[in-house]
Amino acid sequence: MNKKYDLLIVLLSAIIITFLFHRKFLGLNLFLYETILFFLFYFSKLYKFSGQNQITIGIGLLITSLFTILTHSLFSYIINFLTLFIFIGIVIYPNVQSIINSLALSFNNLLESQLRFIKELTNANIQGFNFGKYIRKFNLFILPILIVLVFIFLYRRSNPIFNKLLVNTFDSINKYLSFIFCDFDTLLFLTLLIGIVISNIIFLRTSNQKIIRSDLSSNNELIRQKSRVNNYFKITALKNEYQAGVFLLLILNAILLIVNVIDINWVWFNFEWEGQYLKQFVHEGTYLLILSIIISIALVLFLFRGNINFLSNNKNLRYLSYLWLAQNTILTISVGLRNFYYINYFSLAYKRIGVIIFLALTIYGLYTVLVKVKYRKSAFYLFRTNSYAIYVVLVFTSLINWDSFIARHNFKNANSSFLHLDYLSDLSNKSLPYLDKPLAELKEIDKVQKKKFPFEVKYMTPEVYHETIEKRKAKFIIEWNSKNILSWNLPEYLAYKEITRK
Repeated sequence: MNKKYDLLIVLLSAIIITFLFHRKFLGLNLFLYETILFFLFYFSKLYKFSGQNQITIGIGLLITSLFTILTHSLFSYIINFLTLFIFIGIVIYPNVQSIINSLALSFNNLLESQLRFIKELTNANIQGFNFGKYIRKFNLFILPILIVLVFIFLYRRSNPIFNKLLVNTFDSINKYLSFIFCDFDTLLFLTLLIGIVISNIIFLRTSNQKIIRSDLSSNNELIRQKSRVNNYFKITALKNEYQAGVFLLLILNAILLIVNVIDINWVWFNFEWEGQYLKQFVHEGTYLLILSIIISIALVLFLFRGNINFLSNNKNLRYLSYLWLAQNTILTISVGLRNFYYINYFSLAYKRIGVIIFLALTIYGLYTVLVKVKYRKSAFYLFRTNSYAIYVVLVFTSLINWDSFIARHNFKNANSSFLHLDYLSDLSNKSLPYLDKPLAELKEIDKVQKKKFPFEVKYMTPEVYHETIEKRKAKFIIEWNSKNILSWNLPEYLAYKEITRK
C-alpha cells in the first residue's frame, strides 16, 4: 500500500467502522466490513490463495464472517476475530509456515501499528499544513503541564481557601463547556477512536523480523546434533537415558494397562446408573484423566527430544512409546464414554460438548506424536499440524447454533434425561422458540423428572421457568424492534418471527 495515502486509508476505514458500528449491535455490519476488507486485500494482491495456510484462513474468514449472522453466537464471533487476527498475520508475512507464527506477528503488530500511526501523524504534511510541527510543539508542554497539575494538587490539599476558589473556577468552566458541547456525542468520538486503532492494526502493519527468521529456520524434520568433543561420554549418557526411558515406559505401561482393563470392564461394558449425580465419575475423573493424557504426551516428547531419535537399536523405546500412545488412546475413549453417559442421563451442556471436541483433538494429537516418533519429526511439526487441526475444528464447531441445538435436544429427551431448567433459562434469545413451552407441558415434564430424578437439591419450578421465558420474550421483542438493519442476524430474526407468530 502507498505510504503517501496510509493515513487517509486509516481515516477512511475508521469512518466506515464508525458508520457501521456506532450505537449498533454486531450483525450484518461485521459481515459487510470484513467482506470489503477481504476483497480489498485480494484484489490489491496483498493476499493470494497460494498455499495451505492462505487458502484455509482466507476461506475461514469468509465462512466465519458469514456465520456470525447465521448463528450469531459469542463463540462464532470469537472464532471470527481469531481468524481475522491470523489473516492479518498472513498478510504481514504471506509465506508463514505455521499459523502460530501468524498469531505472533499479529500480536506484535497490535502495539507496533499504533506507534507507527503516531510516527506517520507526526511526519504528516498535507497541502502545506504540517501536523507534525504542532504535535511536536504540544509534546514540549506535556511535562510542564504535568508538573503544574502536581503542584495544584498539593496546594489544594494544603489550603482550603485555594481549594474552594479552584472548585468554583472549575464549576464555571464546566458549565461553559457543557453549554458549548451539549450536543457532543462522546460515544461517537470513542467509536471513531476505536475505529482508528483497528484500522491501524489492519493497514499500518509492521513485521517482526525475529519471528519471520524463526519461522524460516523451522523444520518439520529432526536434525541430528553432532559434537566432536567427548563423543564417547555423550553416547554413554545417551544409552543411559535410553535405558531409563525403557524402564520408565515399561512400568507406566503396566500401570496404565491395569487402569484400562478396569475402565473397559467397568465403563465400557458394565456401567449402571443408580440415580447418582455422576459428579465424581465424570467431573473429577474426566479432568484428571485428561490431565494424565496431556502429561503422557509431554513425557513421550521429552524422551524423544534430541539425539535419542538417532540412537541405533532404539526400537524397544519406540515400541513402548507406541504402546503407551495406544493405551492413552484407549483412555481417551474411556473418557469419551464417561462424557457420553453424562449427556445420556443429564442432557447436553456447553462443557460436555467441549469435552467431545477436546477428546477428538486429543486423539489427533496422539496420532501426530506417534508420527513424530516414527518418522523423526520435530517439535515444530507438532505445533504446526496440531494448531492447524485446532483451528479447523474450532471453525467448523463455530458454524453450529449450539444454543438452539441444546434446547431442542434437552426438551426432546426430557423423559429420559435430567432437564435443568435453570441452565436452559439462561440460553440466548435465538433459542427462545425452543425454550418457549406451555405451562401445562412443563408441569407434565416435571412429574416425569421428579419420579426419575428425586434429587434433594431444589431446581427451578415450571411456574418460575415459564414466567422467566415470558419476560424474556417480551424484552426480546422490544430489543429486536429497536435494532438497526446493520445489526440484523438470521437466528434472532427467525426467533422473532416464530415468537410473534404464536
